[in-house]
Amino acid sequence: MPGVWTVRDGNGDLLASFMAGSRQEVGRKLAQKRYDPFRLQVSASYRAAFDRDVKSVLELKDWEIVPLRRRTGKRRANDRQLELALN
Repeated sequence: MPGVWTVRDGNGDLLASFMAGSRQEVGRKLAQKRYDPFRLQVSASYRAAFDRDVKSVLELKDWEIVPLRRRTGKRRANDRQLELALN
């Protein structure tokens, strides 16, 4: 599971101001009103209202909540693992 989530706008740009540790935390930043994190965990009806609120904001602005992926480029020399040559 990704460690960081954010918002991607309609142009494909990532919006750093919405970065958070979970999809729900990003949604709380987007929502039109304040939602209690504990109630989001324990109440299905409260969570449904929250989901509708976040969905309406995302549709209105043509945004989506996305996970950030780690870069998978070449490793630097100091990042390599030690290799043992056993005879």
